[in-house]
Amino acid sequence: MSIDFLSDPAMKRALIGAALVSIGSAPLGVFLVLRRMSLMGDVMAHAILPGVAAAFIICGMSIPAMSLGGLAAGLTVALAAGFVTRITALREDASLAAFYLIAVAAGVLMIALHGNAQDMEDILFGDPQSLDAPLLRLMACISGVTLITLVVIYRALVVESFDPVFLRSVGGKGGLVHAVFLTLAVLNMVESYRAMGTLMAAGLMLIPAIAAQFWTQSLRAMLALSVLMGMSGAFIGLAWASSAHLPSGPAIILIVGGFYILSLLFGRFGSVRSRYFPFRHLSR
Repeated sequence: MSIDFLSDPAMKRALIGAALVSIGSAPLGVFLVLRRMSLMGDVMAHAILPGVAAAFIICGMSIPAMSLGGLAAGLTVALAAGFVTRITALREDASLAAFYLIAVAAGVLMIALHGNAQDMEDILFGDPQSLDAPLLRLMACISGVTLITLVVIYRALVVESFDPVFLRSVGGKGGLVHAVFLTLAVLNMVESYRAMGTLMAAGLMLIPAIAAQFWTQSLRAMLALSVLMGMSGAFIGLAWASSAHLPSGPAIILIVGGFYILSLLFGRFGSVRSRYFPFRHLSR
């Protein structure tokens, strides 16, 4: 692999887009993992599909329309699952699973009835090389809003992630913080679907965040490392896809998946190496 692929303008835009997804999504992924909501992140990535499909049927390949449709669908699934959990004995993970499967089936059926195989592939798997300047500007705005909002709610979000009861006891607006956080998660899923597809939109959000936990116990370092892994995975994955003529999205996810495997095996904290083959000077 070489960096010659960057001479292609489409590949440059793909790299910028994947980097923007990493910058906005990876920090959210860290908090999803800390809050034991990793699977919910994956559910939200799939839940946007019927909204994207509906907007595609009505407006064609209009990125603003499909983004708004995906945002509406994702928030609807999250709110519906929460509502069902409150009025029944069903746990939230079970209601999310039910709504997620219904959403995926509905979205795929809608695309199959009103589109073609290429439309299906683009929406499900994405295509970073199809990103254009207006879409990159939109992605930059979403990533910027995400980072600014995270800075504003950072302290409350950290407390709410580890001890929501304490936050309520001191008058903190835990419910509002949770709602803002979920909105950011859905918004970033919508941002990344065009590059990574609805089936892999959660990849750059969750996998680097999970891998980062094996290397540090500092939350801020974890946030920075997850972004670094995501951006590195995007660069290497795009180079690999370009040289081997592979789909860009899956190549990127496989590279960050490789980072996860390496972290699982050799990381400093909680890895196979640290648990079963600790360094002698650390065991004394």
